[in-house]
Amino acid sequence: MTKQEKNEVIEVLKGKFAQYNNFYVTDTESLTVEQVSQLRKHCFNQQVEIKVAKNTLIKKALESIDAEKYAGVYDSLHKVTALMFSENPKNPAVIISSFRKESNGEKPVLKAAFINGDVFVGDNQLKALTQIKSKNELIGEIIGLLQSPIQRVIGALQNKPEAATAE
Repeated sequence: MTKQEKNEVIEVLKGKFAQYNNFYVTDTESLTVEQVSQLRKHCFNQQVEIKVAKNTLIKKALESIDAEKYAGVYDSLHKVTALMFSENPKNPAVIISSFRKESNGEKPVLKAAFINGDVFVGDNQLKALTQIKSKNELIGEIIGLLQSPIQRVIGALQNKPEAATAE
């Protein structure tokens, strides 16, 4: 790979890191070509971008944006690395979990996840990441909580005239 090609890869990665607040660092080393194709298909269906790059180029791209912000990710940059970019922080974790169930395997392995400024390191974080609520899910829960007292008041007011006429 020439220096020019490396610089182009770094620029592409910088664009992705700037575009997305969430990315996952995974190890896809022992997956077959067919499995990688299946994983890419799952990612495409869930609006998750997947990119494979050399660890040194990933690190250079991150350092050129903000070296301190991404410092927690650097230790996970070893072996074969596939990056998963997503607007929804939960989607890559769900894809990895479902892919593992389908293939009865333990790959891809989650090395790290960068979610809205927080770094989650290690494959043991995968289950917690699958339970992250999306912005829309949180808004829905809040609306439901706000509606509940109002519905009780309306229900009580609707029942009150009946109780008053019964007397």
